[in-house]
Amino acid sequence: MRPVRTIAVINQKGGVGKTTTVANLGWQIAGLGQPTCVMDLDPQSHLTLHLGVEPGVNPHDSYELLVTETTASQAALQVAGNENLWLIPTRIDLAAAETELSDHEDRHLKLRRKIAGQNLPWRFLMIDCPPSLSLLTLNALGAADDVLIPLQPHFLALHGLGKLLNTILMVRQGINPTIRVAGIILCMYETGTKLAAEVVADLHEFLQASRNSDLPWAQAKVFGQVIRRNIKLAECPGHGQSIFQYDPHSAGAQDYSALTGQFLELFGTEK
Repeated sequence: MRPVRTIAVINQKGGVGKTTTVANLGWQIAGLGQPTCVMDLDPQSHLTLHLGVEPGVNPHDSYELLVTETTASQAALQVAGNENLWLIPTRIDLAAAETELSDHEDRHLKLRRKIAGQNLPWRFLMIDCPPSLSLLTLNALGAADDVLIPLQPHFLALHGLGKLLNTILMVRQGINPTIRVAGIILCMYETGTKLAAEVVADLHEFLQASRNSDLPWAQAKVFGQVIRRNIKLAECPGHGQSIFQYDPHSAGAQDYSALTGQFLELFGTEK
């Protein structure tokens, strides 16, 4: 069995579509026959709730994974309605993990050691990171092969992106020498606005200037499929469903379906 491809989905700003992307992209990847696990590494438990699981109900979760001998396979549960999708849920106790791990010499590598070399049954493991550059986020980046960055097309978001990329560079230099930024996903996109077009142009120009460098984002792709602002995407977490369950004919479902195709083109579909 080949190693799982571990992907951290990260943005230090909240409300940009990070959890929405992990839930719906993960659902559709799994729906196309690629065994996928999504991990909730945010103490707010939004991904857990989005996929219809009550925080704390499962005896094992991401908190247990980080601070006990619990394995990734033990912490994962199969998501109802999708035979190829698993969830490693979380609960509010995860917030205490940072304090509990702070005295450990390898505190940034706890998650990596739970994943590396393990005979896990998944093709992809996608980690929903908290909206902060915390020890939990550093654990995700330490374990990840790749990073995906959901980005709202605003100028201030570009400023935040620069800080995030610098953090990933420091992680490469000190914790995870092979990490790379695989792609940027434009979320909450306002079709036809001048601002969105200008931000996208600036983003392409920035990445193009890095193409021949050894920076972690040198080969990053800006996905051509954007995720448009869509009320159905905002509603479906309240029902504990993916957009494909809640409203499969919505613009949100169409966008994430197309994004899934581009994701699999980038990462391949080998099992």
